[in-house]
Amino acid sequence: MRHTREELVALVADLGPVMEERAVVYDREATFPWENFHDFRERGLLGICIPESHGGLGASFADYVRVSEEIGRHCGATGLTFNMHVATMLWTGEVADLLDMTDDERARHDEVRAELFRGVVEEGRIHSQPFSEGVSPGATSGVTTRAVPVEGGFLVTGRKIFASLSGAADFYNVTARVDGDDGDDGGTGARRTARPTSPNSTGARRTAGPTSPNGTGIRFLGVPATADGVRIEGTWDPLGMRGTVSRTLVMDGAFVPAANEWLPPGLYDQAAQRYPWLFMSLAPTYLGITRGLCDFTRRYLRGEQPGMTTGARRDSPQKQDGWAHMQVAYERSRALLFGAADHAVLDPGDDELVRAWAATFTAMETAPEVAALAVRVCGGQSMLRHLPLERMYRDARLGSLMLPWSAEVCLERLGRAHLY
Repeated sequence: MRHTREELVALVADLGPVMEERAVVYDREATFPWENFHDFRERGLLGICIPESHGGLGASFADYVRVSEEIGRHCGATGLTFNMHVATMLWTGEVADLLDMTDDERARHDEVRAELFRGVVEEGRIHSQPFSEGVSPGATSGVTTRAVPVEGGFLVTGRKIFASLSGAADFYNVTARVDGDDGDDGGTGARRTARPTSPNSTGARRTAGPTSPNGTGIRFLGVPATADGVRIEGTWDPLGMRGTVSRTLVMDGAFVPAANEWLPPGLYDQAAQRYPWLFMSLAPTYLGITRGLCDFTRRYLRGEQPGMTTGARRDSPQKQDGWAHMQVAYERSRALLFGAADHAVLDPGDDELVRAWAATFTAMETAPEVAALAVRVCGGQSMLRHLPLERMYRDARLGSLMLPWSAEVCLERLGRAHLY
């Protein structure tokens, strides 16, 4: 039976109180939210964006945005780590179905993702998607990780920084290059136009972000966490989002079976250019944090927040004014983000991309804005660590850093839009 969007959100909302309790421990100890992921598995949420035909819940990208907000509302670190897992399901599922493939590619991809989805649905396998290398903010640029073809698969060598779910994921799904792998594009960096097998395909090509230098395509490979040559380095003691456990992933000749190439060669480049909406998939977590900040402030002003030592303060005109501004900021951010997600299409035009960048920037920047207002409105007690506001304040500050569509990247692209 297909779940409605409201039912999907309710699966998370029911866990809200216990997730908020656990968030205190994950933040204090900088540990992975194992218990939350266990509960997600029990409710089928690990397969939220896996098609129903493969045993998943069949949620669309727009559905997932609502669910992700609800997770972030209760625990920001869980929201970000869960997104790393779900993103792979979306790339290989909903997005792949929209892309151009030959019949042979489509058949092969169906076989590969059937096993990928089975592992998640039946065995509860957890996937991470560490792309960052600290070289370039682009989705398909700055990739120095190399994959060398060998019998039966690839040997992968490289480093990925801020690898969320370090030590928790069963697979680290990475972007990598194969030397000389430029498809049939003559070195231009654009994938050849395959005979379309998607009924929604137009065959058009639009560039939503930087393409690969030297025409070298990107491979999307699932590195087993148990593979020889895989190790996690460094400590993890950040300002916020401490439960993401985003240490450094090092791969030194790690073997990746050919069956773990989650997209056919060249398809990641095509997906990044033709369906860039997934690069805004971190933003719902920060919208959720904004909503969580509003939840806390409402309880505080009504005298209903556990742990507070004063009574209700809702009769103060100054506090009512701050509370009003918080609600306006949240509703503004929510409207932009949900609107962009609801109109996600293949081959977006300039207007659609502007809305996506504006929505992402607004969600990331509104969270710290509302966090600062919450501190001012709630007063001195709100900064005490036995209350959740100070954790949400720290978590909210980090949204603007999230690549590939960080606040700076969004502003850079918005600043050039419609001018050239």
